Parts: sequence; structure tokens; C-alpha cells
Amino acid sequence: MTADGFTRGVDGHPALAPYATHPSASRGRLVAEPESATRTVFQRDRDRIIHSGAFRRLKYKTQVFVYHQGDHFRTRLTHTLEVAQIARSLARYLQADEDLAEALALAHDLGHPPFGHSGEDALHEVMTPYGGFDHNGQGIRIVTALEARYAGFDGLNLTWETLEGLAKHNGPLIPGPGRTEGLPWALVEYARHQDLELHTQPGIEAQIAALSDDIAYNTHDVDDGLRAGLFTVEDLADQPLVGPLISEVARQHPGLEQSRLIHETTRRMIDRMVNDLLEETSGHLTDAAPVSAGDIRALSSPVVAMSRSLEEANKGLKKFLFERMYRHFEVNRRTSKGKRVVRELFELLHEDPGCLPTNWREEASGLDETARARVVCDYIAGMTDRYALDEHRRLFDLYD
Repeated sequence: MTADGFTRGVDGHPALAPYATHPSASRGRLVAEPESATRTVFQRDRDRIIHSGAFRRLKYKTQVFVYHQGDHFRTRLTHTLEVAQIARSLARYLQADEDLAEALALAHDLGHPPFGHSGEDALHEVMTPYGGFDHNGQGIRIVTALEARYAGFDGLNLTWETLEGLAKHNGPLIPGPGRTEGLPWALVEYARHQDLELHTQPGIEAQIAALSDDIAYNTHDVDDGLRAGLFTVEDLADQPLVGPLISEVARQHPGLEQSRLIHETTRRMIDRMVNDLLEETSGHLTDAAPVSAGDIRALSSPVVAMSRSLEEANKGLKKFLFERMYRHFEVNRRTSKGKRVVRELFELLHEDPGCLPTNWREEASGLDETARARVVCDYIAGMTDRYALDEHRRLFDLYD
């Protein structure tokens, strides 16, 4: 035991708890390949995700604001990095596998199309006759098929544990083994190749990544919304998660300039949620007494959680953000444009696949209507905001 309270492993990192997902016990990869002598399987998964084309494109994908609205607002990439930082810190304290938690955090948004949730809604709408669209299923599709980089396989050939965590980090997706009703078509299709046990709870690292996403999302949306002028510090006074912290900062630092007040408040929001989560989760672990990662998966509810009071405060904040930010008329105008771009791109390219770039056109050639729609969907889902806008201009501007 060291001064920071952790038992250290041979590499200096905290030793993994029995309930953690141990890399040495991984179920392996769909395509067998020699493993690294210097990295664990989950470190290798993380590195493959970081080096993927889909990860790089997150830089120009919308979080709430379209990429060109300002350099200080979050993109999918900056959000992802914030989630990864929180997930790694939580995993270390809970003695889960930090590298797996980080890999899941880094990959959790890979399947998002351009223009955020509005782009996803539009793509699901046009894809409804062909099985619909779901960003989580698309993420699995990216890391198992669409990333065409390696000589020996399609996708990234990630471990079973990483794929499982990506597929169901928000909880079980089906009521029992072998069931597929309600699943996105991409997950139904992948289930033919590998059973990710979508009816069980995810491992603790995936649960950590999911809650880290919530912590980062709420905090940076408050930050971005205040800096964009969509609401004011005074508007947040009645929010139990934020209001007391604003008052605390103002009392401790009277006359503090607005930008520092915002930053100091949001960093304290993260601290409050992280500490609450660690306390609540520690209690759940004590009650459940899991002695393996399998025990975590067999539980009837997630072991990683926030307290009921903080969950209620979070719900209130999300309601506030929905009304004052996500449905603000300025945001609505931009998301409406994004939806139109996605719809019109899909309709044109599905009707006339000859307008697709060469490699995509060749892939769509000779396919039936549904298969062709899915190729067009893959093409559009992989676009960044700026590429989608440029492609729309190239296809619809008669003078371009």
C-alpha cells in the first residue's frame, strides 16, 4: 500500500480489483493475431481507436454548436477527450482497468453523424424504411467493418470486451440471449459474427465510461451555453446542482470576472459529481461483493451510479438545458439546416448513386434498394459537418 492508498502492481499502476476486467483474461479478438509484448490488449485497443480515421473526424463534428460557430465551443473530439480524462480518473480510484475505460470513452461517439443529434434524427428518418439509424450501432459498424486500414481484417479487430462495452455501455439492450427485437440493424448484423451478450450488464469499465459521458456532457453544456449567451448565471440560481456552487464561488471570490466564475463553477460541478459517484459506487460494490467481472455483468442493475439526490438534480439540469439551450431558436435554426442537408444528401445519393465518390459508387453498384441505402448511410454518417456542407454545396449549387 502506497501513500495514495492504492496497492501497486508491477508496472506502478494501482492493482486491479477482482471485479475489474483483467486484460490477461480477455476473450480475445475475432481475428486472431499476435499480441504486443509491450502493451496490454486494452492499451492496444485504445491506440487503434486513437489512430483511426473516424476518431480524427470527431474534430469537425458537432456537439451542440456547428463547428464554425467559434473556436471555444466543444466539438465531438474535445468532448471525447474530456470524457476519457474523467473515465480514467474514476477507473483508477475504483481499481478497474484504466486503459479499457479510456478506450471505451474515446470510441463512444465514433458513430455520430454530422450535425449532432439533429443529424442523427434526420438520418434515422430517411433510413426508417431500411432498418433505421442508431449512432451506437454505427459505432460498432465503424470499428468492425468500415475502418479499412489493416491488411488482415476489416475494422480495428478490437477485443471482445471493448466491443461489448461499446455496444451496451448504457446497459442491456435485449431481455434475453438470442433476442434481437428492438436492436439497431447494425447490431443485429454483427451478432451473426460474435455474441456480445447484449442481455447482461456491461463490465465496470463500460459503466464508468457511460457515467463519465454524462458528467462531461452536463458540465460543458452549462459552460458552452453561458459563454454563448443562451442563458445567464442568474438563470441557473435555482438549479440544485449548479446554483449553490455559483454562490459558493461568488462568496469565496467576490468580484470575480465572468469567465473565471464560469470555469470555477463548472470544475466544481465535475468534482461534486465525481465524488458523489465514487461514494455511491463504493457502497454498491460493498453490497454486491463481486469477485469477478462476470459477477458485475450478472447483476440486475449497474454498480456504477450517482446518488438519487444527485440524479434528480441532474434531471432538473437536463430539463433546463433542453428548454434553454437545445431548443433555443438560434440552435434550432442551425440544427434545422443540418437536418435539411442530411435529408437532401441522402435522397439525391440514394436515387442517383452515380454521384457518389468512386470507391463508394463501386460499393453501391448492383445492390438492391436496402443495401444501397446502407452504403449511402455509411457515407453520410462518416462526414464531418464541414464536409457535409461542402458536399451539399457541390451537389446542389448549379453554379459550383
